[in-house]
Amino acid sequence: MSAQNIALIVGLILVIILLNFFIGTYNKLVMLKNNFEKAFRNIDVILMQRADEVPELVKVASKFMEHETAMLTNLTKLRTDFLNSKTVDEKIENANEFSKSLKTLFAVSENYPTLASNSNFLELQRRVSQMEDKIADRREFFNDSVNLYNIGIQEFPNLILAKMLGYHTQTLFEVSTEEKAYNGIQF
Repeated sequence: MSAQNIALIVGLILVIILLNFFIGTYNKLVMLKNNFEKAFRNIDVILMQRADEVPELVKVASKFMEHETAMLTNLTKLRTDFLNSKTVDEKIENANEFSKSLKTLFAVSENYPTLASNSNFLELQRRVSQMEDKIADRREFFNDSVNLYNIGIQEFPNLILAKMLGYHTQTLFEVSTEEKAYNGIQF
C-alpha cells in the first residue's frame, strides 16, 4: 500500500469522524430545541384550558359581585390578551397577569359568604386551583428544558453549529416579584 493510499484512507476516516460529529451535534441541538418548544406547548394547553374555564367562574361570581365589575372585566380582558398572544414572552407575561387577577378574585370572594359557599363557585375554584398546580409543574419542566437547551447551544463546540443554525438562548418562565410576595395569613 502506498503512502498516498494511506493518506487517502486516513483523510477519509477523518472526514467520516467529522461528519459523524456534526450530525450528532446537529441532532442533539434539534432534540433540545424541540423539547423546550414541546414543554411550552404543554404549558400552553393548560393555560388555554384555564382561559376557557375562567369565564364560567366569572359568570358565577358576577351574579354575587355586581359591583366588582372592573375586576371581572379585567379578567376577561386578560383572557383575550392571552388568547391573542403571538410570542412565548407575551404568553408568559399575560399568563402571569392572569394568575394575579385570579388570586384577587378568590381573595374578594372571601367577602361574599354566599358566593364562597356556592357549590358551582367552589367546584370552579377547585378546578382552577388544580390547573394552577399543573401549570406550576409544567413551568418547572419548561424551565428544565430551556436550561438544557441553553446549555446545549452554549457548550463548545456545539455553539459553533448553533450559531450557524441561528439558535439563540431562550427565556426561562419566571415568577414575578408580586407573585412571590407572601403577606401571611390574614384573619
